[in-house]
Amino acid sequence: INAEYGVVSTQSTGELKIQNRQATVSVVPSAGSLVIRALKEPHRDRKKVKNIQHSGNITIDDIIEIARTMRPRSGARHLSGTCKEILGTAQSVGCTVDGQKPHDIIDAINEGDIEIPEE
Repeated sequence: INAEYGVVSTQSTGELKIQNRQATVSVVPSAGSLVIRALKEPHRDRKKVKNIQHSGNITIDDIIEIARTMRPRSGARHLSGTCKEILGTAQSVGCTVDGQKPHDIIDAINEGDIEIPEE
């Protein structure tokens, strides 16, 4: 399923909707797989290559786009809260955002130094 929907070598969740006995399959990517995809790393065989370090750098615009994708499934009230969730995922993945640690970006959002647009 994953190769058909453009999520090769990343673990994704599939969603199966059945309406009037017609089944439709859609891929619901997780925040971690979207962050790893934004890093533009080459595909790997997950059975052979273990303990990989994702030490890349992504931009704050990539974080905002991922947050817009994840917005319906987020528990946050505003897009800035969803961005903070994605930044936490980026920290656990091990990448940097605009050359800084993701938690420094979270602190800048909390202090109002970085503005996150609502739409």
